[in-house]
Amino acid sequence: MQSLQLVRRSYQRLLEAITGLIVAALTVLIIAGTVFRYMDASLSWYDEVASVGLVWMTYFGSALAAAKGAHIGFPGLVNALPQNLRVASVILAELCVFGFFILLAYAGWEVLVILDGMTMTSLPSVSVQITQGIIPLGAVLFMIAEAMRTPEMIEDARRGNFMDHELKEALGGHVDEVQQPSGAEPVSTDARHGKDKGTGGIS
Repeated sequence: MQSLQLVRRSYQRLLEAITGLIVAALTVLIIAGTVFRYMDASLSWYDEVASVGLVWMTYFGSALAAAKGAHIGFPGLVNALPQNLRVASVILAELCVFGFFILLAYAGWEVLVILDGMTMTSLPSVSVQITQGIIPLGAVLFMIAEAMRTPEMIEDARRGNFMDHELKEALGGHVDEVQQPSGAEPVSTDARHGKDKGTGGIS
């Protein structure tokens, strides 16, 4: 599990770096496009390239959010279910996610085959296959992220301590929780032993 966590963190850093580079490139492009347009020398390829960059940023950002578990979920609902139903609901949800992205990757690849030989309108030297390649690539990146998170999600389902991504981020991801009955709020170990600041260790 530790090795998987290490790989997952490395994968997150890679996605963060790529997404950050795309955002930076888009920022420079938008500023340049604005300046050139103000000078009455609009860049003919500006709109098309910016649109492609936004799509790439969306796909990489979506995979990054998946790696961090930041997509919309219903942890309270899952925690309220009995243990066997919690695990089953997580497995079913993951099967639906993988099914959708497998279909998206396949459809994206079929699109690339159809687009063979086509180029961008404003940049005839650039193949449309390069710009649209993010569809199957993004689907694969998302599935890799989900595959890395699945063991942790199943374990959380067994213990009934699903947490919102925002809460985990606020607590720094270092929360040692006590197993609670279904539907109960998770309690940290420090709180259980009365080790909060100002209590003097009195429980």
